[in-house]
Amino acid sequence: MSFVETEEQKALRAAVASLASKYNYRDYVLPLSRKNEPLTELWDEAGKLGFLGVNLPEEYGGGGAGMYELALVQEELAAQGAGLLLMVVSPAICGTIITKYGTEAQKQNWLTKLADGSSKMVFAITEPDAGSNSHQITTTARRDGGDWILNGRKIFISGVDQAEAILVVSRTEDHKTGKLKPALFIVPVDAPGLVKNVQEMDVIEPDNQFTLFFDDVRLPADALVGSEDAAIAQLFAGLNPERIMGAAMAVGLGRYAIDRAVEYAKERTVWKTAIGAHQGISHPLAQVKIELELAKLMMQKAATLYDSGDEFGAAEAANMAKYAAAEASIKALDQSIQTHGGSGLTREVGLAAMLQAARIARIAPVSREMILNFVSQHSLGLPRSY
Repeated sequence: MSFVETEEQKALRAAVASLASKYNYRDYVLPLSRKNEPLTELWDEAGKLGFLGVNLPEEYGGGGAGMYELALVQEELAAQGAGLLLMVVSPAICGTIITKYGTEAQKQNWLTKLADGSSKMVFAITEPDAGSNSHQITTTARRDGGDWILNGRKIFISGVDQAEAILVVSRTEDHKTGKLKPALFIVPVDAPGLVKNVQEMDVIEPDNQFTLFFDDVRLPADALVGSEDAAIAQLFAGLNPERIMGAAMAVGLGRYAIDRAVEYAKERTVWKTAIGAHQGISHPLAQVKIELELAKLMMQKAATLYDSGDEFGAAEAANMAKYAAAEASIKALDQSIQTHGGSGLTREVGLAAMLQAARIARIAPVSREMILNFVSQHSLGLPRSY
């Protein structure tokens, strides 16, 4: 991996940053977030400019690049406080899985729409009784002639009200017990038997979370993505990008927080001296800057490994990147609020609202505790504790 980005990558950063400056946090994102309304205008323009599908194959309208470039887009958007949560699920998870395992018809139908942002597909894996243990998934699919019948329940599914379809992780009735062999289905959001309930969250964010109930949802045979007897690798083809993109969003939020703190510390004067001159202000900001840059390096390593085809190496790095970026971004926002003093808690500045959103990264898409379990077992070789 090179620490020097290509001219194309530098140009992409500059172009995304320019777009994000038009849809900045205070003027655009925060007012919509307070009303719990999606960032539709930003999404649409990012799609028209080709930013949303940079990782998808060129023959289906994508940019033909990799996860590194998609993470770069997310980071630069988030650095203006305008990160797009559905980039994590639509082009990164669903787009990647369909690219690797979908039929030609599925690719023609979905990748073209995911690439330009004209359609969104969300991802449903989490269940109330399974939590982080995907092997305990109870959503099942059974054959009925040439169709499939889907039954089950999912929780904390983001952006269903913005999507055309849901990529649902289930298991066939033949594999109700034992190790998970995921069966992935594309389910239209208006499918009969699918009930969608908004979950009431106490977080200021533009995207809704849903509980989903599948009650004898009938699907045609071509709704199945990949094999009905799939290896777990089919599922993790989407989960590694999810962690990389989550890290990219957290890194961008951390950059935003530090920029606002530095801006304020240069302008705010007490006793004829800018407060940024005092080590009590400057040293904590320098520390979080270092920690954020270290997290960014691990995120870039994870994306590079993933794009090179090293799935296991990418899994380790992606988990570490997500952990480090979450911790660094939360710390950066907390220190930015501290730098602002009382004004850091005002509605106008909006940093306290952003800290709420950043806090999610410690929990989703995988909790910090499960990442520590992964590193303990797979990186250190310690006995499995669960």
